[in-house]
Amino acid sequence: MRRRSTAANLPDQMERVVGKNQRSRICFLASLSALFWFLLFYFHFVVLGNGSVDDSGVKLPSSTNPVNNEFIDKFRVSEVRVDTETTMKGLVSKSRVDGVPEVRVGKELNKKDRVKESFQFMKALKTIENKSDPCGGKYIYVHDLPPKFNEDMLKECKSISLWTNMCTFTSNAGLGPPLENVEGVFSNTGWYATNQFAVDVIFNNRMKQYECLTKDSSIAAAVFVPFYAGLEISRYLWGYNISVRDAASLELVDWLAKRPEWSVMGGKDHFLVAGRITWDFRRLSEQDSDWGNKLLFLPAARNMSMLVVESSPWNANDFGIPYPTYFHPAKDADVFNWQDRMRKLDRPWLFSFAGAPRPDNPKSIRGQLIDQCKKSKVCKLLECDFGESKCHSPSSIMQMFQSSLFCLQPQGDSYTRRSAFDSMLAGCIPVFFHPGSAYTQYTWHLPKNYTKYSVFIPEDDIRKRNISIEERLMQISVVDVRIMREDVIGLIPGLIYADPRSRLETLKDAFDVAVQAIIKKVTKLRRDIVEGHTDDNFVEENSWKYELLDEGQREVGAHEWDPFFSKPKDGNADSGDSSAEAAKNSWKNEQRDKS
Repeated sequence: MRRRSTAANLPDQMERVVGKNQRSRICFLASLSALFWFLLFYFHFVVLGNGSVDDSGVKLPSSTNPVNNEFIDKFRVSEVRVDTETTMKGLVSKSRVDGVPEVRVGKELNKKDRVKESFQFMKALKTIENKSDPCGGKYIYVHDLPPKFNEDMLKECKSISLWTNMCTFTSNAGLGPPLENVEGVFSNTGWYATNQFAVDVIFNNRMKQYECLTKDSSIAAAVFVPFYAGLEISRYLWGYNISVRDAASLELVDWLAKRPEWSVMGGKDHFLVAGRITWDFRRLSEQDSDWGNKLLFLPAARNMSMLVVESSPWNANDFGIPYPTYFHPAKDADVFNWQDRMRKLDRPWLFSFAGAPRPDNPKSIRGQLIDQCKKSKVCKLLECDFGESKCHSPSSIMQMFQSSLFCLQPQGDSYTRRSAFDSMLAGCIPVFFHPGSAYTQYTWHLPKNYTKYSVFIPEDDIRKRNISIEERLMQISVVDVRIMREDVIGLIPGLIYADPRSRLETLKDAFDVAVQAIIKKVTKLRRDIVEGHTDDNFVEENSWKYELLDEGQREVGAHEWDPFFSKPKDGNADSGDSSAEAAKNSWKNEQRDKS
C-alpha cells in the first residue's frame, strides 16, 4: 500500500521540483544580467568617467570652479545616453572580430566635448551664438585698477613731462584745449590742440563710452587694463634709475596675476594702451644708462597685447594704433562734412614736406628731401628747424596739407611720425619711404594694398640713386590721383579718435577699429586652443610678416621688405641703434620744440 501510494505521488513531486528548479534558473539569469549591467555601468561611469585627458594636452580644472562644473556635469548627463548606445554597439560588432569590446569610441568623443567645455572662456565664446544679443562676442571687461595706475597721474599732471605742461593736454578727456578756427582751416567744432602722446587718456575715456561693457568677466571677449603706461614712463625717463622706472610695471603685473580674470588665459585676453613708441618700454639691459623701462619684456606682459603708436617689427606683443590728430568729432555729420570739404579743395602744390633735417643721423634722408623740395617749383616746404613756430602750429600744418596733392612722410626720430595721420586727415596722399612708417605698423587701420592710398619710394632710391621725387609723382595720372585721394578720404573715420564724451552713430573710429581687432585676435586664439591648433612654426622675429598675411594663412617666407628689417643684433629682438637712440632723439626734439 505504501509503495503504491509513493508511486502514485511521484509525478506530483517531480512537477514541484521542476518548477522550483525553473524558478531558481530564472533568478540566477536575472542576477547574472543585473551583475553584467552593474559592472558595465560601473566600468563606464567610474573607470571611463575618471579617465585622464593627457592625449588632449589640456588639464581639466579643479572641482572648485562652479562655472566649469556646470559645463562638465551637463556633458556627464549626456554620456548616459550616448555612451551606453555606443558601448553596446561596440560589444556586439567588435566582439565578433576579436572578442575585445570597442568602448573607446564613446569615450573619445565625449572626452573632447568635456575638454572643450572645461575652458573657462567657453561661456564667452557661446555669447557669439546668441544672435538676439547685439553685444554677443563683443563684451569688454575693464579692470578696476587702484587709482595710482591712472587717475592719480592726472592729478599730478605737472610731473608727467619735464618740458610740457601736460595738465593742459589732459583736459577735455585727453583732447586738450579747443582750437580756434581763426583762419578757417578747421571745422567750427571738434578741433583740439591734442598732444601726440595723449592716447592713454583718450582711449581710456572712449572705453567708458563703449556700448558693450560688462561686469561679468566670464562673458568678456577681452579684458582691458586701464593703466596709463605712457604717462607713467614719461615721468621717469630722465634722471631716474631703473628701479624707479620699473616699479609701476612690476607692481601692475603683480596685481593682475592675483586676479581671477588673469587665470582664465594667463593674460592672453588682456590688453592695454600706451601712447608712446614701443622702444620706451623695451629696455635691453639692467644699466641705469639704458633707455626706458622693461614693461614689454616682463613675462606677464609678453602674454598681454599692448597698443602703442609705434610697434616693434620683431616682437609679437605690441600693435600699432594711430597717433591722435587734432580732429575729434562728436557725431557722424561732423565727419561727413569734413570729408566732403576735403574732396572739394583746390590743391596747387604737387607735394609738400613739414620737418627738420637730422644731421646727426647719417641714415636719414630728410636733408635730401628738403633739398629737392627747395629746388622744385611745385613743392611747399615748412621747415621745422631753427625755432620755426609755424611748424608747431596746427593751423599752419593743416593748411599746407590741404593745399597739397602728396605729402612726404619719411621716418621721424623712429619709424613713424604723427604727421602721416595729419596729412591723411587733410586728404593728402602720403608718400612713404620705409614700410615700417605705416605698412607694417597700422595693419588694423590701413589696407594691406598700400598702393591704393599711398606712394612708396624706397629710401635707397633717394639716398643712393638720387631719384627725383617730382618726376616720380608726375608720372601718376590725374585720374589715379583722384582715385587715390578718394581712398585716403574714405580712411579718415578709422584714423581719428572721436570725442570720448560722445559716441558716433554709425561710423567706426580708430578706437572702434582697435577694439574690434583685439576681440578678433582673442577669439581666434580661444578657438585655436579649443580645437588644438598650434603655431609651432611661429618665429617672433618675423612678427611684421605675419601681420601682412591674408586670412587663413599661417606660414611666412622671404619678403621684398626683408632688407628694411634685417635680423636684430641681439637676442632681445631689437637693434640697439633703432630703439633707445630713436626714443632719446624723440624726447630731445620735444625738449627743443618747447624751449
